[in-house]
Amino acid sequence: MYRPEEHLENLVRHIELVREACLLLGRRLIAQGRIDLGRILIGLGHVHDASKFHGIEWQYLHVGPDAPPEKLAMAIAQHTQTNPHHPEYWGGVENMPEIYVAEMVCDWYARSQEFGTSLRDWIRSEAITRFKIDHESEQYAWIQQFLDLLLLNSFKSKEEIPRI
Repeated sequence: MYRPEEHLENLVRHIELVREACLLLGRRLIAQGRIDLGRILIGLGHVHDASKFHGIEWQYLHVGPDAPPEKLAMAIAQHTQTNPHHPEYWGGVENMPEIYVAEMVCDWYARSQEFGTSLRDWIRSEAITRFKIDHESEQYAWIQQFLDLLLLNSFKSKEEIPRI
């Protein structure tokens, strides 16, 4: 079980990574002229996962492998059903508004950084099946658009990268 200091460190690190991703994506959306979407996303990044500091989420999320499975399941359900950046809140990705799809992608982006994994590979191999994402849906198109903005080719010359 993690010590309280480790628990807090992990939580704050995740939230900071999501905040940075929301800021990056938000600025790139603003640069494209999507000012309101970018501004609101940046704001959501500042309050992302605030519920994890309280109650059952604080007690059982991020506590490591020693968490009682039934308590962990309850904490996850509490979190996903009360935070609109999770598909479970909306009854599925197909019902999610664009702003929360953007925050969800930023959350996934942060997780990929935390675990050192490929975000695109995880979406292809896991998220599409897990969340029953339709390749023809508007939400899938949004996911692709947000991924492309977040994952700009880092090997491009400075002239090729849009200024933000």
